[in-house]
Amino acid sequence: MKKFLLSLTLCVSSILYINAQDYENSLGLRAGLSTGISFKHFFSSTDAAEGILSMRYGGFCITGLYERHQSAFKTDGLYFYYGGGAHLGFYDSHPWKDPDDSVTLIGIDGIIGLEYIFEEIPFNISLDWKPAINLGGYTNFLADELALSFRYIF
Repeated sequence: MKKFLLSLTLCVSSILYINAQDYENSLGLRAGLSTGISFKHFFSSTDAAEGILSMRYGGFCITGLYERHQSAFKTDGLYFYYGGGAHLGFYDSHPWKDPDDSVTLIGIDGIIGLEYIFEEIPFNISLDWKPAINLGGYTNFLADELALSFRYIF
């Protein structure tokens, strides 16, 4: 786990160093049933990639999403976004499996949400719903992924 977190930190740091002057980035906490870290990188004014590292069931899950952003309700700083991606999870236990069995999950995700960017401070907040379908490890549909994210913008 320590090696994985170190590798992830080095990869994100490399991306930031190479592209920091050309793109907007945000990093923060995603709080929901699966709590973790969220990193969002904009490729244009409307297109972004979001990476989520979340903890649940004694393990972790890595999710990558492509998102399309657009203004919402003609309100400055408020954006609607939607998109999709995939996840890979490694869990020590899972409520639908034997408690002694570890499980590796792979699947696809969707996302839809609202994000507000504060003009006075480098900070944003978002509320989203991220349903997912596990295709391997344990096949099921997860509709409970409602989360609130707080991110620092840089």
